[in-house]
Amino acid sequence: MTKKKTPATPLLDELEKGPWPSFIKEIKKEADRPMVQDLLGVLERSYEEHIGHWKHGGLVGVMGYGGGVIGRYSDLQEEFPEVAEFHTYRVNQPAAWFYTSKALREICDIWDEHGSGLTNMHGSTGDIIFLGSKTEALEPVFKKLTEKGWDLGGSGSDMRTPSCCVGPARCEWACYDTLNACYDVTQNYQDELHRPAFPYKFKFKFAGCPNDCVASVARSDMSVIGTWKDDIQVDQAKVQEYAKAGVDIQKEVCDLCPSDCMSWDGKTLDIDNGECVKCMHCINVLSKALKPGKERGATILIGAKAPIIGGALLSAVFVPFLEMEPPYEDIKELAEAIWDFWGEHGKNRERVGEFIQRVGLGTFLDQIGLDPVPEMISHPRANPYIFFQDEVVEGAQ
Repeated sequence: MTKKKTPATPLLDELEKGPWPSFIKEIKKEADRPMVQDLLGVLERSYEEHIGHWKHGGLVGVMGYGGGVIGRYSDLQEEFPEVAEFHTYRVNQPAAWFYTSKALREICDIWDEHGSGLTNMHGSTGDIIFLGSKTEALEPVFKKLTEKGWDLGGSGSDMRTPSCCVGPARCEWACYDTLNACYDVTQNYQDELHRPAFPYKFKFKFAGCPNDCVASVARSDMSVIGTWKDDIQVDQAKVQEYAKAGVDIQKEVCDLCPSDCMSWDGKTLDIDNGECVKCMHCINVLSKALKPGKERGATILIGAKAPIIGGALLSAVFVPFLEMEPPYEDIKELAEAIWDFWGEHGKNRERVGEFIQRVGLGTFLDQIGLDPVPEMISHPRANPYIFFQDEVVEGAQ
């Protein structure tokens, strides 16, 4: 069989120039594969014509699963037959992306045998992404992955693959065990993960502290962000060491506190913990002197999304504090109440945050059985035309 010639890609070649890593350079490392050669050809054509040549058409998947495989087809099938089908797999990543070299070799061997050899470590949800295979490879890839202990992740209108930060495995600021919580939720909701039944996607992300290293506040329908209830732990001797080393405590810490709850007299750092909003700035700057408090748990926020149909939303506080102990029944009860109401009344492709905007927070809270609390207010009321119904007084005329 004659080896296929790699197409000329003058426009893509431009993307290899400059100081930054290039995805084109990485793709070309696999350019001896006919599928990758045709992929480069389609991509070059897209840059020439300023249109995409991929369509998400047809329903492909593995037996028993409704999610995990994303169908991809080229509309230049006659010219680039090797990528007529170029399906993407989402493989459920281990909590906090901890791998052994043996595990990585196993999944790469499977993909070398059945797919394009291209991977994305990791997708925006967190999954391992296998980029490009033919339909006939779906079941063999799935079979070999499951034999090695792997599973597909979420896609479509289901619970997407939960992800978490490194948590207590390597971070002293983690306020709960993010890895255990992520694993527990993943295992508990296998049906919701693999068989789409929601109006649209639903994402869990578990962040161990307010630094939010998984960006849950911007991307997840349910953000579980570690926090604490008591006072920040302060080592005054260490604070003084920072000051002697040249850190301007007043300028770099106190003046940048968003709630202005800190003061420094040159010897002692005082914190009005009742005004602290747990932003982590002071702890990040004085990492050897300050630590989160000892009474730790998590804040639950709801409703983040990227700007797909409506605009982008940041998640808002729903439960100010929960103790994060297995089996995490409070989180599961809240999630299931949301799914029941949203699942029955949500519109197609409507995320939870958009659903709350449409039905109103009061209605939403009433239907899921959650009492309103002041922490739910994300900004002051701007509409002065608010009217309250008169209370019904028993026996009144």
